[in-house]
Amino acid sequence: MEFNLSNILLAGIGSLAFTYEKATEIIDELVKKGELTVKQGKELNEELKRKMAKNFTKDNLLTKEDIKQIIAELDLATKEDIEEIKRRLEKLEDK
Repeated sequence: MEFNLSNILLAGIGSLAFTYEKATEIIDELVKKGELTVKQGKELNEELKRKMAKNFTKDNLLTKEDIKQIIAELDLATKEDIEEIKRRLEKLEDK
């Protein structure tokens, strides 16, 4: 299985967006049932938007070094590792 960092990041963003949508649906449902007023629902939605925006500031994004460290901790094969395995395999096939 090939791990693509952009796919991992996109999955994280997608799950965050899904969570936001579900939270909005729950708030809307509570307003419809009368458990929240329209004003309270709008305030909760605004608070949710603020918190989501806060979590997506540049300060919270991973740096290249952070990503390298995460990959190292996952102990994934590097491009160089794979190239070395290919070279060794070709040598074995030639014998």
